[in-house]
Amino acid sequence: MSAEVRVRRDVLRVGGLAGDDVEVGYVDVRGPADGPHVTVLAGVHGTEYTSIAAVRRLAATLERDVVAGRVTAVPLVNPTAFWARSPFVVPADGKNLNRSFPGDPAGTDAEVLAHRLFATFVVGADALLDLHAGDLPEALEPFALYEESPVEAASRDLALAYGLGHVVRQSADARTVGGSTCAAAADLGIPAVVAESGQNGILDPAAVDRHTAGLTNALRHLGVLAGDAVPGAELAGRPAVEHEGWHWLRTPVAGWWESAVAVGAPVQEGDLLGTVGELLGGVRHEVRAPEAGVPLFVTTSPAVLADGLLLGLARGH
Repeated sequence: MSAEVRVRRDVLRVGGLAGDDVEVGYVDVRGPADGPHVTVLAGVHGTEYTSIAAVRRLAATLERDVVAGRVTAVPLVNPTAFWARSPFVVPADGKNLNRSFPGDPAGTDAEVLAHRLFATFVVGADALLDLHAGDLPEALEPFALYEESPVEAASRDLALAYGLGHVVRQSADARTVGGSTCAAAADLGIPAVVAESGQNGILDPAAVDRHTAGLTNALRHLGVLAGDAVPGAELAGRPAVEHEGWHWLRTPVAGWWESAVAVGAPVQEGDLLGTVGELLGGVRHEVRAPEAGVPLFVTTSPAVLADGLLLGLARGH
């Protein structure tokens, strides 16, 4: 390793929470040449294991790979959810960490953690890559998400460079996903992308490899890693399908959910997407497509409560 490469391995300690203090480990590497500061996060949701695995892999290789600028890699930002095997939420307060950014230093556990993470790792960065996957009850088609913002052109380029096949632009006045790392970063003028690969909380090697390839290509696109970035279409095997927003469809009643569609398979307006039925049989509610689109994630658990999330339908195809 070159003596000019500076490596810091440290732990961010977050106190003031309901339970024990949270320790978030990270690696911060500064290369010998000038370049941007890129923050890479994973484990915002503690059971999305493919994202965590990919950033662990990055952190283990950064010392020899970084050639310009600075990369901060944080493989697991939500340790309490990870150890509790808790999908979506911080166990202490039941709140979704990725609806809590930029956080609140006087708030509940998720809000305090979001505040410390955002202030430490995102504020001041030149770009943000936040890796995710389908959580324990979710099937998922790989995609990247970016926000409408003054830096959306750079964010879109970053999403395309990740090479996941589908790219969703989320408008500022109709944010389906508010309080995310991506949205909060965009509000500060930081190009940011949420990248999703993997599903159902399975540590699938192919999904980890897809994240690794996309992450490496995105960092090359930003000029941090040595080597030329390739068109994202080469990673996905086809040009990206770009979507202008999406619908997150929920059930008005509790019951037994059965999806009638597969992730990644286009549907037309009015198509049956699934049903919510009584436990003893009979359909209580049909879910139909409000317009043409592509399901990018689908809840695979039959158990759904009223207002439960069923699927995400990206608009158009």
